[in-house]
Amino acid sequence: MTAAYRKRLLLLMGIDSFIVSFSIYMSHFFLNPYVAVFDEIILVLSIALLLTHHLFSSLLGMYKKKWRYASTEELIGIIAVVSLSILSSALIQVAAFGEMYERALVITWMLHILLLGGVRFVWQYYKTYGLTINPKLKKAKIVKRDPNRQRTLIVGAGSAGRMLARQMKNSHEMDADLIGFVDDDVTMHHLVVANLPVLGSTNQIKEIAEKHHVNHIVMAMPSVEHERVKDIIRNAKQVVKNVQTLPMIEDIALGNISVNQIRDVQIEDLLGREPVDLDIDTIESEVKGRTVMVTGAGGSIGSEICRQLVKFEPTKLILLGHGENSIYTIHMELKQLGLDTELVTVIADVQDRDRIFQVVEDYHPSYIYHAAAHKHVPLMEANPKEAVKNNVIGTKNVAEAAHHAGVKAFVLVSTDKAVNPPNVMGATKRIAEMVVQNLGRQSHTKFVAVRFGNVLGSRGSVIPLFKKQIAAGGPVTVTHPDMTRYFMTIPEASRLVLQAGALARGGEVFVLDMGEPVKIVDLAKNLIHLSGFTEEQIPIQFSGIRPGEKMYEELLSDKEVNKKPVFPKIFIGKTVEFDYHLVKYLVEHHAESSVEDLRKYAIDLANNRVSSNKKVLEQVL
Repeated sequence: MTAAYRKRLLLLMGIDSFIVSFSIYMSHFFLNPYVAVFDEIILVLSIALLLTHHLFSSLLGMYKKKWRYASTEELIGIIAVVSLSILSSALIQVAAFGEMYERALVITWMLHILLLGGVRFVWQYYKTYGLTINPKLKKAKIVKRDPNRQRTLIVGAGSAGRMLARQMKNSHEMDADLIGFVDDDVTMHHLVVANLPVLGSTNQIKEIAEKHHVNHIVMAMPSVEHERVKDIIRNAKQVVKNVQTLPMIEDIALGNISVNQIRDVQIEDLLGREPVDLDIDTIESEVKGRTVMVTGAGGSIGSEICRQLVKFEPTKLILLGHGENSIYTIHMELKQLGLDTELVTVIADVQDRDRIFQVVEDYHPSYIYHAAAHKHVPLMEANPKEAVKNNVIGTKNVAEAAHHAGVKAFVLVSTDKAVNPPNVMGATKRIAEMVVQNLGRQSHTKFVAVRFGNVLGSRGSVIPLFKKQIAAGGPVTVTHPDMTRYFMTIPEASRLVLQAGALARGGEVFVLDMGEPVKIVDLAKNLIHLSGFTEEQIPIQFSGIRPGEKMYEELLSDKEVNKKPVFPKIFIGKTVEFDYHLVKYLVEHHAESSVEDLRKYAIDLANNRVSSNKKVLEQVL
């Protein structure tokens, strides 16, 4: 027991003792104002009531309550303690003296509750508003003293909104003047919640914001459908630039919510799609207690796969990558978590076949998640040999090492650009899928591939580029006004990889249902608005389609479409027949080929447009 806790406990017990004694005295004074009350019965009753009060307060944990945050639950606790102590004292009085002062006990019960509850809730009020009698007066004084203070409107007057309001009032870090709530529940309109008025519904945000000079809005609707939240955010951003939102409802359920976790609205909030859930039990049963390896572990996707994996407590996690700085960074991040999983760092290039075979043989992982790849479309157009060496031959090395070592499952991180690819990057990723699918036909290892859309926030993605351009004052460059892409978040992408590994039967291509594709220009506009600017301040310029880029992406080709999901929002593409000898020919002859010949062959091979006739092959490469 700490000194601070001991001091607090003694203070509360002293206050309660005074209240109990005062309640008994006053009850007898009210009934018999001219009769002496300090007789034997009153003395015994006082001692009994004091002892039983402290006993039940201790048993029900009333001295451990944080009264600054007291609510109805604490009031019920006070009533329970007082009722039990009065009842026990009455029984003691009957047993000792054969009579009961019913009226005195009833008055004592009422005074007891009134004074105990009053003292605690006065303390709560004091910690919230200080010595100001009317909290609105306090607000008025603060506004006069600091006219730049944020005038905040909370969207959502439910449990999350009320919790947020209380924390914002109690926080010394939040420089906000709370104006009130808006909520779509009409039964709450014109009422007061958490000492703040409910001013109207969400479709009245514009009028309310203008009337009350609101310059800060916080979304406190973590359980509302994503589409609805997206519409409210879009409307709010038209009036107030500073819009923030609370974390997801699971964070509130776990008790992790706090004022400090209010975050700026992210671009993910406007993509209009609910996040994909995981089959946690299946993944944990597959990963827990096993050795797992991630290639490209220092990259955006690879590092997030590692973050997700350690939650399932593998015995050993092999962090393999070519860049020492990125591997060092993710290793230090995971090490600071203090988990039981052994972290092993391996600096290796997937193109080094002997080294990869040795690593897999040494550690013998149960699962390999292959995220090492070159993924930048224009750069690979200029360097097709490097794309083949890393994306095809590198994948072949790791996959064959997995087959040779008897790894349980191998998951290839692929891309939607592998569907009908017009560029080298997409073509080499499709050929990598062919390598994996071919091995799956002859191996006890389960080989699967997972296709992503564009991953928000990953290195080389469009979002970091847009943010830099906005920070520099613009313009934001978009290739074409009609170009569309599928988008997903880094955590979503990594979760899909883990789910694919758990669902793997061998030879599948897993695809995430990513909703409707998003126009890149709309993404740019949203990010400009979220950054607090207008398109007049940060203009958008169209730079033209770059080499190898498609106007739109596909998740599955016409021949691969399988409409029935294997798991909510996860589909499996049908295996398309191909001639693996053509892949071997590419691997064997890529080095001596010209850049143009290699580009054409890779793209034609990925689109099943290459003849297996030997003379034709010799003319192509």
